[in-house]
Amino acid sequence: MFDYTLKLYNMLVSDRVYGEISITEPIILELLNSPFLQRLAGIDQCGYTKPYYRADQIINRLEHSIGVYWLLKEYGAPLAEQVAGLIHDVSHSAFSHSIDYVLENGNGKEQNHQDNIFENFARNSDIPKILKKYGLDLDYILADKNFPLKETSLPDLCADRIDYSLRTAIAYGIASATDIQEILNNLITKDNNWIFKNLAGAEKYANLFRFLNTEYYTSALSGVMHNAIGDYLRYALERGYLKESDLYTTDQEVLNKVAAHHKNDQKLVNLFNCANNKINFKDDPLDCDKEIYLKSRLVDPLFLNGHKIARLSQAIPKWKEIIKKESGYKTIYLKFL
Repeated sequence: MFDYTLKLYNMLVSDRVYGEISITEPIILELLNSPFLQRLAGIDQCGYTKPYYRADQIINRLEHSIGVYWLLKEYGAPLAEQVAGLIHDVSHSAFSHSIDYVLENGNGKEQNHQDNIFENFARNSDIPKILKKYGLDLDYILADKNFPLKETSLPDLCADRIDYSLRTAIAYGIASATDIQEILNNLITKDNNWIFKNLAGAEKYANLFRFLNTEYYTSALSGVMHNAIGDYLRYALERGYLKESDLYTTDQEVLNKVAAHHKNDQKLVNLFNCANNKINFKDDPLDCDKEIYLKSRLVDPLFLNGHKIARLSQAIPKWKEIIKKESGYKTIYLKFL
């Protein structure tokens, strides 16, 4: 589905959200040629979805990174912000946020490992040299506060949040290409804010995001996925089958390295079977072996109300209660059968 055809002065990308896009900006092309960006093509956006979804539904981090860049470009963000959007996920490990269930405190509650290492990772890549070549200041590019269209706190919208939600929706068949285009056509940027042109557009997108959060991002299946691949990788690290540095390669490279030890370690095989959806499970608070935390996210979009800017929760007060009730964390009570 994805056609990454790199040429000297042009990259043509067949993108599932935005259609065919042509990238000609020299700094963007050079960054995309970087091995640090190319590595993201081998990293699952959602964790380890291969055992659970069709091959054409799997999203990788490079696809998403290009999407964030393109969204910022199309809505008039300056080049520096486009660059920041392109590189924003460069520090993701193999299996994306599943690594939060391996490292840090091991329960995945914060899902912030990538953010914690981002600056150091970027500084030790070839990105600083490329930025310097094109006259961009590294410290400025690495500071999120400089780029509110790219990244801002919940419940506001940002390019990162918009792209991954629309990308998930179309990959899993939740929204059609027409639905996606309708949402994009309804969006504008003003004063470093993403704003819908009307209440209907804001409500439609917020409900879509809520559905994705409930059915995918915080579903029992998502909890099982993160926990199972997390247990497998943590055990591999404890046994010395992996080094922590191996986690910053690609998903397949990590799997290949650990697979070499399957023949001599039955526990490792059992954990692998759990990670590959070969063992049934249940989510039951009265009969569980482990509590899994999933970060729950909802949005409260801005929209134009005449000549003024309002929030969805101001026009629909129940939305404020929904956000209060459903934001934070969801707990999965996991037991493999």
